[in-house]
Amino acid sequence: MKAIKIFAITGSTRKNSSNFKILKHISAHIKPNFEVEIFEDLDRIPHFNSDLDTENPPEEINLLRNKIIGADGIIICTPEYVFSLPGSLKNALEWCVSTTIFSNKKVGLITASASGEMGHEQLLLIMKTLEAKFDDNTQLLIQGIRGKIDAEGKIINEGTEVALQNFINNFENQFL
Repeated sequence: MKAIKIFAITGSTRKNSSNFKILKHISAHIKPNFEVEIFEDLDRIPHFNSDLDTENPPEEINLLRNKIIGADGIIICTPEYVFSLPGSLKNALEWCVSTTIFSNKKVGLITASASGEMGHEQLLLIMKTLEAKFDDNTQLLIQGIRGKIDAEGKIINEGTEVALQNFINNFENQFL
């Protein structure tokens, strides 16, 4: 059976963030025929500049776009900063607007933050604009994340554990 390649993007530039830990949790609990690669290099993506968004964009952009193109599905897990998406994640997504690389791409979207409501709404709107394929079952808002995950990345809140497992199951089902 061919492996299903998932490219997972953490919206936080902090090393070992809660969002990274959630992606590691998903990697450990997804079916074995899914290969998850976690992208942690948002801080290396240059600021979006439409003058550079040509046939030969910066190398970091080519690498990011090729990872998205080569993946069967994408998972984004992000915090909310100041009632919005982190600038680094929005910047990376802006580099994709002039392409069709997210069109009909199966995605899972998670916002895990203190509140997260407004950031999550923005993530959903941006991904709809990029024509990504997701629904209510493949998106999740986890509020109060710091009290629901320990320093080692173990989910310590039963409701969050159940919600993440449902998210994983629903995401996997897109590929059946």
